[in-house]
Amino acid sequence: MNTYGAYDFGYNVTTSSSSVGTWMLVSAVAALIGGIVVYLVFLNKSNEGKYKGFVNWLYDFLSFKSMFAEVLLKVVYLILAIYITLSSFALIGTNFIAFLAYLIIGNLVLRLMFEFSLVILVICRNTTEINKKLKKESAKK
Repeated sequence: MNTYGAYDFGYNVTTSSSSVGTWMLVSAVAALIGGIVVYLVFLNKSNEGKYKGFVNWLYDFLSFKSMFAEVLLKVVYLILAIYITLSSFALIGTNFIAFLAYLIIGNLVLRLMFEFSLVILVICRNTTEINKKLKKESAKK
């Protein structure tokens, strides 16, 4: 009789470490080969502008033409700012000064951290635009 009583669900919850290690090795080799093949075949510079629709979006995504970090940072900032604001109210009954400090300083530090991160992204975007303009001007000459 098993630990589930009269029912045998057929689940084997024990996994040997050798099968996990084997799977990790196979995954690493497959990822290495797949990454090289996708880079050489799909992300080739000669394929730029060839694709339409979803495949074009996928090409831009995998070649880092469009940055999603800015949107992600803004959403994470909003979530954390709301969390800091709401969680600060847990301190209002114990220490009003701690509540104000957590509310104000916490949101201020969070804002500064995210602004610094966004400044780095804006510098990257502006550098990319300058590079594109310089390439266009040098191609005209």
